[in-house]
Parts: sequence; structure tokens; C-alpha cells
Amino acid sequence: MSKVSIIIPVFNEAQSLAAHLPLLQALREEGHEIIVVDGSDDEASAVACAAWVDCWLRSDPGRALQMNAGAASATGEVLLFLHIDTRLPADAIAQLQEGLANDSVLWGRFDVSLSGRRWAFRVIEYMINVRSRLSGVATGDQAIFVRKCVFERIGGFAQLPLMEDVAISKTLRRLAPPLCLRSKVITSSRRWEAHGVGRTVVLMWWIRLLYSLGVSPQTLHGMYVKKAR
Repeated sequence: MSKVSIIIPVFNEAQSLAAHLPLLQALREEGHEIIVVDGSDDEASAVACAAWVDCWLRSDPGRALQMNAGAASATGEVLLFLHIDTRLPADAIAQLQEGLANDSVLWGRFDVSLSGRRWAFRVIEYMINVRSRLSGVATGDQAIFVRKCVFERIGGFAQLPLMEDVAISKTLRRLAPPLCLRSKVITSSRRWEAHGVGRTVVLMWWIRLLYSLGVSPQTLHGMYVKKAR
């Protein structure tokens, strides 16, 4: 049974931390660890959440940078990168460990479900899961997990301001196909609801297309920030 290090990068997420970290305490009782890597300057969150984590790290902001910092401090054999607004299914660790019992499995991800109730979200999550299964590319919302030794072998996440999840998926799939678990994580639909479902879909697919055509992540990040306002 592998020890799992759950690495959560955050930036100004005090409310989400207070809501989500208590839900992960059963995993700590089972011997797994929770590492939060904070890119903000919110000391209050660190004090308030200290009892809910095994390690609280400070980092310059940037999801790739923060996740690499968490991985460097992790003591588990498996790293699971979790967004603070994404909730694991009850059987997440059992499913993960069962899959990794096969030595040929090096990494993987979960299917995703969006929290919103609108029918459009059912279509979006279905498309995300099918695309991921066919392409072997995962998004950060799907709670990517990887053996720590493999993560270290490939040098971790590339220092990109955007698309770091796509980049590491493409690196990892050259070593082995992902384990695509059908158990679903539930991720918040807040960004879709805040900016409009259609607009968000078009923006995300446009950015992915441009990335595949060689546009730099730095340029795409600027575009994403501007359009998502």
C-alpha cells in the first residue's frame, strides 16, 4: 500500500481551504499526507489551517512552481496534485492504489464531474473525459497522480504559466499510457458560471488549439487573463 502525498497549490483561497481541508482528514488518519503550497501572503490561512495539513509551504505564485515545491517535500511514493476546488471521491486512494499495484502503471487521472447542475455541464464533463481518454492528456482538474520516482525522473512540471498539466501529460504518456480511473472527482464550476459557459468553452479550446500550434504558454497566459476578466 503506497503512501500518497496530496499536494494542493493555492493562491488567496482561505474560504476554499476552510471548506475542503476538513474533508481530507480521514486520509491523513490512514497514513497519507497533505501538503499545501501557498503562493499568496495570507498568514491567517496558514495559522487557521495548520492543524489540517502535514506541511504548509510558502512559494512564489505559479501553479507549476508551487506543485514542484510540494513534490520536493513529499514523503509519499505517490504524488497526487489536487486543486483546492476539486473534491476526491470516497474511494479515490483505494482506486489509485489498486491501479498502481501494476508496476507498468506510472501515472493517471480521474474522470471529472462539474459541480453545476445545468445540462451544459454534463456535456462539458463528458467531452473532457472522452477527450482525455482518447488523447492520453489530463487536465489539472482531473487530479493527476504519478509515482514520485517517475516525477523526479522527468524533472517535474515545466515552469510554465499555463498548460503545465498538458505539458506533463505529454511527457508522461511517452513513458506509459495514463491510468484513466472512472471514479469522478467533483470540481467547481465557478469559473464557467462566472464568465459564461459558452464563452469559457470557446476560450479553453482556442487556447488548447493555439498551444498545439506552438504558441508560447506565456502568450497564452496573457490571453487567458485578459479574456477571463
